[in-house]
Amino acid sequence: MASTTLTAPVETTTKPRTRTASRVWALPPVAALAVVFLYPLYLVVEQSLRPDTGGTSLQPYADVFASSAFREALGTTVWLAVGSTAGCLVLGFVLALVIAFVPFPGGKAVAKFIDVFLSFPSFLITLALLFVYGQVGMANGLWTDVTGAASGPFQFLATPWGVLLAEITYFTPFVMRPLLAAFSQVDTAQLEVASSLGARPARIVRQVILPEALPALAAGGSLVLVLCLNEFGIVLFTGAKGVTTLPMLVYGKAILESDYPGACVVAVVNVAISVGLYGLYRVVSRRVGA
Repeated sequence: MASTTLTAPVETTTKPRTRTASRVWALPPVAALAVVFLYPLYLVVEQSLRPDTGGTSLQPYADVFASSAFREALGTTVWLAVGSTAGCLVLGFVLALVIAFVPFPGGKAVAKFIDVFLSFPSFLITLALLFVYGQVGMANGLWTDVTGAASGPFQFLATPWGVLLAEITYFTPFVMRPLLAAFSQVDTAQLEVASSLGARPARIVRQVILPEALPALAAGGSLVLVLCLNEFGIVLFTGAKGVTTLPMLVYGKAILESDYPGACVVAVVNVAISVGLYGLYRVVSRRVGA
């Protein structure tokens, strides 16, 4: 009885001290987050509510939403992001499937190269495509040398399809990385049993491998979708005429037109879409068990 009465006060005083210490240790990262991210975001939102005429008003939002340039940029951004994500999911799944389950020389080196590829800047991949398929690139140069034509047939990089190809090329490894991690957890005994029972490779992929890969596909696809919505370097370096996305519209309004309230409105919309998609991803990932 005496021991219990002596230890009870120690427990009650230890818990408040632990909570206080954890709150103190949490202050530096929270303060850094507020200074580096939240305060600049607050300034962007504040500027979007201050038209050039002065005061605080929603008129910048009304002006931007009423403009055809914003609607076209929003539509272009969405279809490029969705198309790139779909292409990355299909191509990434096939490539990851080959690397993980089809033995070939250098398979491990290719898997490690995927990790290195993730560190490459996006404009580097775009420049590589320009060197190969640009108007004065290798493919067009080879065509003109062989046929004597004035120009080559590869002119698609300056179109939305060129942007789509560049984004799929760059973002596919972002899907492959979680897929390779998921495939490494697949029990090969299940594959051997299914094969011994006469299941064809397509059926094994559909009924055994694909269910295991769904959480990784959801994670990789949602990441690629958000990244494509905010991609700026690829669109800029391809030089595609008439391809204006929301980040490009922010750049145009801020740098070329000096319309800072309008640029901030577009930026706020872009952030809202990205955060909304992230929230949707969290809901979906919980349901699929990611």
